[in-house]
Amino acid sequence: MSASESLSKKPRSGRQSRQVPEKKLPDGLFPISYPDELPVSSKRREIAVAIAMNQVVIVCGETGSGKTTQLPKICLELGRGIKGLIGHTQPRRIAASTTARRIARELDSALGDIVGYKIRFTDHTGPNACIKLMTDGILLAETQTDRLLRQYDTIIIDEAHERSLNIDILLGYLKQILPERPDLKVIVTSATIDAERFAEHFTIHGKPAPVIEVSGRLYPVDIWYRPIDSINEYDEKSRSVPPQNRDLMDGIVDAIDELFRTGFGDALVFLPGEREIREAAEALRKQHPPHVQILPLYARLSAQEQEKIFKPGNARRIILATNVAETSLTVPGIRFVVDSGLARVKRYSYRNKVERLHIEPISQAAANQRSGRCGRVESGI
Repeated sequence: MSASESLSKKPRSGRQSRQVPEKKLPDGLFPISYPDELPVSSKRREIAVAIAMNQVVIVCGETGSGKTTQLPKICLELGRGIKGLIGHTQPRRIAASTTARRIARELDSALGDIVGYKIRFTDHTGPNACIKLMTDGILLAETQTDRLLRQYDTIIIDEAHERSLNIDILLGYLKQILPERPDLKVIVTSATIDAERFAEHFTIHGKPAPVIEVSGRLYPVDIWYRPIDSINEYDEKSRSVPPQNRDLMDGIVDAIDELFRTGFGDALVFLPGEREIREAAEALRKQHPPHVQILPLYARLSAQEQEKIFKPGNARRIILATNVAETSLTVPGIRFVVDSGLARVKRYSYRNKVERLHIEPISQAAANQRSGRCGRVESGI
């Protein structure tokens, strides 16, 4: 069956599927350029060949490799996104919108033209768009009205190693519809620890999906461990507080003081939630002069406040973030990362029959993701 015949075929449910007309790309788009400093750029030919030769490809690598922003461009250069959209899922809304803006900027296109995004309550995708960023929940909801996802010719599932419920359902669903959509390409990105499991999951005719590994950070990152009850020997206030009385905020303040003495650069601090961010901001403002910017970063932050994070000025900055900054986002100027080792995680309570948010220690994979936020433009700590 040809690709055009497959695209015109209706799903078994009998419901009319949504068709995307073939689009005309603007003159001057090709050849597409790729940033030389990103490790994925050196692998783009290998990735392109794998996508052309296989229905499913697994791309794995550490954070900072550039796979989130460059994979859709590789697909576009292969001719994908013309007869259908290149769908690109992200676990979080802020990652979907910022990634769309970044790709649009690299393609020298207005947001919504070639590249758009769709999140809850916001659809910024134009009729001529080729690449559509969205949360995994949006794609999952679209399966209700477009069972075979015929509006897409390529689907990229990013950060699959997070193994959220939405991601797991999508991976199982895509495997089921692949035989009915031979024209559909699926690309799964993952940390190295889970790559082989995803490859086995997408075994076709007894052959696992090919895995392409991409290196991560460009510069070395030193890992320092500082227990909360350790004393900052340079701070008189820290020495006056007994170790047993110290809390997370004391540890954050001491860590920032120690890091800022090593040299210039911005710091990214990972905290469990908004409450801890407010407490840390208050504690840090007491210790640092007014010219040091202290900025929050969390999912409910307005678009205007988010823009401040991605437009650094001359002032030194301390970014206080939840795990929304753990994957896909690149905050410029970060040389130091302070990791509380905690995250607020949604868990289902069988006893109360409701979902609740619990503060829990993070996994080693999440800790590696967080450390990868630095070491991109110079060595980090």
